[in-house]
Amino acid sequence: MFFKRIAFAWVMLVMSVAGVSAQQDVVWVQVEAQPNLATATQRAQDFAANLPDVNGFSLGAGWYGIALGPYTRQDAEQVLRVYRNEGVIPRDSYIALGSSFRQQFWPVGANVLDRGVVDAPLTGAQTDATEDAPEVATAEAAAPEVATPTPPPADETPAEAQRSERQLTRAERENLQVMLKWAGVYTSTIDGAFGRGTRNAMAAWQEQKGFDVTGILTTAQRAALLSDYNAVLTDLGLTLISDETAGIEMMLPGDIVSFEKYEYPFAHYSSTGDVPASILLISQAGDQSTLFGLYDIMQTLDIVPLDGPRERKDTSFVLIGEDATRISESRVSLENGKIKGFTLIWPAGDEERRRRLIAEMERSLVRLEAVLPPSATTEEQAIDLVSGLEIRAPRLSRSGFFVDRRGTVITTSQAVENCTRITLDTEAEAEIILNDAASGVALLKPTTALAPLAVARFSDVAPRLQAELAVSGYSYEGVLGAPSMTFGTLSDVRGLAGEANMVRLEMGTLPGDAGGPVLDTGGGVLAMLLPDPQSGRALPEGVRFALDRVALQDVLAQAGLAAASTDSSAPIDPIDLTGEATGMTVLVSCWN
Repeated sequence: MFFKRIAFAWVMLVMSVAGVSAQQDVVWVQVEAQPNLATATQRAQDFAANLPDVNGFSLGAGWYGIALGPYTRQDAEQVLRVYRNEGVIPRDSYIALGSSFRQQFWPVGANVLDRGVVDAPLTGAQTDATEDAPEVATAEAAAPEVATPTPPPADETPAEAQRSERQLTRAERENLQVMLKWAGVYTSTIDGAFGRGTRNAMAAWQEQKGFDVTGILTTAQRAALLSDYNAVLTDLGLTLISDETAGIEMMLPGDIVSFEKYEYPFAHYSSTGDVPASILLISQAGDQSTLFGLYDIMQTLDIVPLDGPRERKDTSFVLIGEDATRISESRVSLENGKIKGFTLIWPAGDEERRRRLIAEMERSLVRLEAVLPPSATTEEQAIDLVSGLEIRAPRLSRSGFFVDRRGTVITTSQAVENCTRITLDTEAEAEIILNDAASGVALLKPTTALAPLAVARFSDVAPRLQAELAVSGYSYEGVLGAPSMTFGTLSDVRGLAGEANMVRLEMGTLPGDAGGPVLDTGGGVLAMLLPDPQSGRALPEGVRFALDRVALQDVLAQAGLAAASTDSSAPIDPIDLTGEATGMTVLVSCWN
C-alpha cells in the first residue's frame, strides 16, 4: 500500500501543479503502482484476467502504474465506485490523467494513450449495485473537486505519518535524506537515522512548501519531495533497455539517444535530437589486464577530455573527463571474467540532470549473461579510430629538438600559439619558458624529467653554398610515430630580402617538419626549419627557409642557456647522422 500511496500522491501533485480541472475529458482509474517492471507486468496480467481495459504504463523514476480506461470522467467515477464496492480493485485506487503516463508496457505492443475513450464495461446490475451502495461511498463519489489549498491539508496526522515512516527501509530513509540534501535543507550525513538534523530539515522543507510544520513528513509529502527530486528527469524518457547482444539491461534516456551500432567492445547509443549526448554500453570478456588496458585506451579517445578525476581499482574504474562543452563519465567493472559498464557523454552546464541520470543508470544496471563478441564490428578501420571512436588528436603538431640533457626543447613559435596544453612526443607535458615572436622561436621545458637520446650541437663551421643538408622532423605530424629525414642543399646564406639570420634551402619538406633541426653532413646543427612564409606569394617548389644557428644561440642565451657546439667539418657515416638527428628530434603538439 505504501508504494501505491506514493504513486497516488505523485500523480495528484502533478495534477494540481498542472491546474487540472474536473472538465478533463479523458481519464483513467489507476489501481496500482509497482517499483519494477517485472512485478508490474505480473500484476497487470492478474488484473486483466478479471477486468477489461487493463493497461500498464511507465510512471518515470523506475515506477510502473496499472490503470483501467481510458474513460470519460463520469464513466471513470462510476467504474471506480463499482469496482471499489465489489472489492476487485484496491480501496486507494483513484482517477488519474493520461499526462501522468509514459511508455505503455501492457498489453505488449499496445499504445492507447492518444486513442480517445472507450465505453465503460458496466452492466445494469452493476449500476443497480452502485445505487444500492452504502451512503459513504455515494458521498465520496459526489464530493466536489476543489483546488489545492495553501497550506495543503495533511493527509495523515503526525502519529499516522510516524507509523508510515517506520515502514521505510534503511535504503528508503537514506534516499529521503539524499532528497532533503538536494532540496538544500539537509547538510549532515546520509545514514538513514532520523535524528535532530533530519527532523529540522523536514521541518524546513515543510515550511518552504507551505505545509504544517511538524518535522515528520507524511506519505503524500514524501511523494511530493520525490516528485520535485525527479522533475529534472521527466523529459528524458527514461526507459528500461535490455541489450541482449551486449548483455546489459539498464535505464536509458529514450527521448535523448537511440541505438546506432556495435563496435566491439562498445554498443553505441547516439543522440536523436537537440541534446548532444551519447552513451556507450561497454561489454567484453577479459581479466584484470584487459580491464587495465581498456582504462588506458579510453583515455586516448576524443570523447574523454583530459581534465577530470580518474580512479582505477583492482576490478573497476571510474573515468571522468570534462571540457568547456561536455562531460564524459565512464563506470566499468570486472566480474566473473566479464567487463561491463557504460560511458555517458553529456553537455556541460546541465550538471543536475547529468548527475541524476548517472545515478539512475548505475542503479538500474543489470549484468546479463552475454558479452559483446569481438566480431561485433564494422569493416571501417582507420589509424585514428578505436572501435568507431576518434582518438584524441592535437590541433597542430610540429617538430622541435633537444638542446640540453634536461630536456629543454627549441621549436617554432607556430607550434605553441593559442594552446591550452603542449606535449612532447604526445605524452610529456611541457610549458613555455620563452617565446620570441620576432624570431619565431619558442623554448619549452618538460614538466617531468626526460632523458633525450641526443642533444643538439651547433656547428662551428660556416656553411657553404650547395652543401648537402638534412632536416629531421615529424613530416606527417606524428602519424608515423618517428621522425623522418629529408635531404637537400643550401641555396643561400641569406633570406630573399637579404636577412642575415636566415638561410635558404632547396628541399621538399612538409608542414610537420617546421621546428626541426637542419644538420650538415658532419652532424652539426646549422639552423631550425621555419614554417612556410604566409606572405600571400606562392614560391617555387622546394624553396624553404631556416633560422640560422647564431639567431638560435641568441634565443638560448636570453633564457640563460648555453648551447653546445661541435666541429662538423668532417662528414660522418649517414647511419650515424640519421641516429644523431632523429635522437634529438621531438614531436611538439598543441592541444585545444
